[in-house]
Amino acid sequence: MTTAPLTDRATTVAARATDLSKIYGQGETQVVALDRVSVDFRQAEFTAIMGPSGSGKSTLMHCVAGLDTFSSGSVRIGDTELGSLKDKQLTKLRRDKIGFIFQAFNLLPTLTALENITLPMDIAGRKPDRQWLDSVIRMVGLADRLGHRPSQLSGGQQQRVAVARALASRPEIIFGDEPTGNLDSRSGAEVLGFLRNSVRELGQTVVMVTHDPVAAAYADRVLFLADGRVVDEMYGPTAESVLDRMRVLPGGNPQAPAFDAKGRTS
Repeated sequence: MTTAPLTDRATTVAARATDLSKIYGQGETQVVALDRVSVDFRQAEFTAIMGPSGSGKSTLMHCVAGLDTFSSGSVRIGDTELGSLKDKQLTKLRRDKIGFIFQAFNLLPTLTALENITLPMDIAGRKPDRQWLDSVIRMVGLADRLGHRPSQLSGGQQQRVAVARALASRPEIIFGDEPTGNLDSRSGAEVLGFLRNSVRELGQTVVMVTHDPVAAAYADRVLFLADGRVVDEMYGPTAESVLDRMRVLPGGNPQAPAFDAKGRTS
């Protein structure tokens, strides 16, 4: 089942993969992680990438984000072709145009929350846009925690810092790799709400890999991968509709629990 996109969606492409392949090994040990994948990620849209273990979802995100090399095909961030960049150019592109949120919060323990948020810009020698930074901090609810170090923050608050860090430099696109994987359901819902609001209110572009149908339901669109290929997409997802689709994917789990309308297992 593929639900047609809304006609008024933004059509500007923030990132694009074309005939993207990633192959590990050679001969009998060869593994095709991505098999000629072509996909667009549009500006001001929240996309979730889902699929069974080994489907290629994390590999796709890492290749599009410039964190991993690819075997053939092309990747563009905006107008920039990643395959033509040297290491220093790729590092600069990741720093200036891409935001990252990982399952591990990746905060420096000796820095305050504010210093962690502005660290990428400090390294680049750029001053943050104060008005934008204030709006990001306000959105994630960190105004009264900026002087705290990570050890003084809960897991959910630490991931809020990581979200703010990813947004602070106003990147063209944000990639999240299981960003709620280390959080309880309440903290996870807060972080997903912040990502949702960054798309709705700030015009941000977000691409998130997740295994959780409830998390995927926060997205505008869900891409489904199986055996290194995009096999379907869904607009306006719900936890239940995502899980129903996951059950019938190659390598999916037909015995997975059902969800009710609020994303609770029944």
